[in-house]
Amino acid sequence: MQKTEAEYKGVIGKCQDIFSKKNTDYGTSWRILRLPSITDQIFIKAQRIRTIQEKGFSKVDEGQVSEFIGIINYCVMALILIQENSGVEISKDLTKEYGKQIEEVMELLFNKNHDYGEAWREMRVSSMTDIILMKLLRIKQIEDNAGKTLISEGVKAGYQDIINYAVFCLIKLETK
Repeated sequence: MQKTEAEYKGVIGKCQDIFSKKNTDYGTSWRILRLPSITDQIFIKAQRIRTIQEKGFSKVDEGQVSEFIGIINYCVMALILIQENSGVEISKDLTKEYGKQIEEVMELLFNKNHDYGEAWREMRVSSMTDIILMKLLRIKQIEDNAGKTLISEGVKAGYQDIINYAVFCLIKLETK
């Protein structure tokens, strides 16, 4: 588990660095987006990853790694927006807010990782990509139902799971 924690924090450090630099370049223009728009943006990235995996190459000079990083960062944006929309005051410092969201996601990871025994290490990146797409379709359905669920966890849990699967994919891609 210590190896996983170090790998996880390494991946998140890269993602957070890109998030911070893009916020310096663009400001918080992403806050204009409604949650379904962020979901669609994540879906586009995941679908592109799947297409690259199936075709074996990309025609645009960005591969799977940059798309998984984008998925993680858009999910963090979604979690921040969920928190804002729930009336909870968020920090003006986006680096601090990013870290706060990731802490909660990491806690979920370590609890699940304990229970599942790091099964993700035996999974294919392509399978985890499919799971990300499935979770996005679930989120879209919940959004189309105005956030109402009968038994499901909801969109926040979906975004958190997607972050963890994307981190796992990046760890696996880095160790190839």
